[in-house]
Amino acid sequence: LLLDGVTNGAIYALLAMATVLLFAVTRVIYIPQGEYVAFAALTVGLLQLGQVPGTVWFLLAMAALVAVLDAWAGWQGGQGVGAVLRQALRTLAWPVAVSALTIWLAPQRPPLLVQALLTLALVTPFGGLIYRLAYQSLADASVLVLLIVSVGVHFALTGLGLLFFGAEGFRNPSFWDERFALGALTLSGQTLIIFAATAALIVGLWLFFDKSLHGKALRATAVNRLGARLMGISSNAAGRLSFTMAAFIGALSGLLIGPTTTVFYDSGFLIGLKGFVAAVFAGLASYPAALAGALIVGVLEAYSSFWASAFKEVIVFTFILPVLLWRSWRDPHTEEE
Repeated sequence: LLLDGVTNGAIYALLAMATVLLFAVTRVIYIPQGEYVAFAALTVGLLQLGQVPGTVWFLLAMAALVAVLDAWAGWQGGQGVGAVLRQALRTLAWPVAVSALTIWLAPQRPPLLVQALLTLALVTPFGGLIYRLAYQSLADASVLVLLIVSVGVHFALTGLGLLFFGAEGFRNPSFWDERFALGALTLSGQTLIIFAATAALIVGLWLFFDKSLHGKALRATAVNRLGARLMGISSNAAGRLSFTMAAFIGALSGLLIGPTTTVFYDSGFLIGLKGFVAAVFAGLASYPAALAGALIVGVLEAYSSFWASAFKEVIVFTFILPVLLWRSWRDPHTEEE
């Protein structure tokens, strides 16, 4: 039970860190984070069947709409025809290339690793495109308005998931079928991959935020949006980058969780919500605390499913109440001007 809990907690840790990242940079409480998980797992499921996934058409439609919006904004801003066309080409190049490659490879049923890479290439651009369509024009709105938009985006993505993938679920094959004995425990190869991927991503995020210029720009935007803008850091570019990173983390989580459970078009909501509970444990501010909260949520879920399976979700989500009380006592609220 402890091993299962830590394994699930590693997945929730990725989603929790993505939630903390988005809230810190853009002040968006991103409810649809789990939809990337479902889209990625179901995309691999359709590629396993040799079918072209609906994510291809969704990516192309969003990219075309963003290109039109950017062209209109550029035209109104006085940009020349050449600049407008170059911006449209930059927006459309990656989605068109990846979609064409997927349409060509899907009927050939490529190896699982190739399917996973195609899925990451398809789902990761969703983040930046969704930010441009739903959030960029509301970047300075209140947190409540951004939360309401997130709820709307969640319902839209859930409905599109049903349209693209149908009501049936998929359980994908494992990336590594080996099993290893560790004392009384039996570790599967997929479990080791989950641990390794989570650890690698945590280290990668630390290096990105601590060493790279883009990471420091995101940190500056998280600390002071206006100050970062005055220093030449584009808040729109920071928003697109953070949403793209969150989409990549969600897609990777979908690849990792797909072999361990059956994923349906609406499974992402509950998975993402557990990551959100872990993020709340961290006060939507601390990555190490988000990791700790995710492991607690995973272990609590594992033992709850064994001792009181009918109340598993209730117990997990009730965990958020003492956390909120603890945070309210630890960080007393002061009236803002």
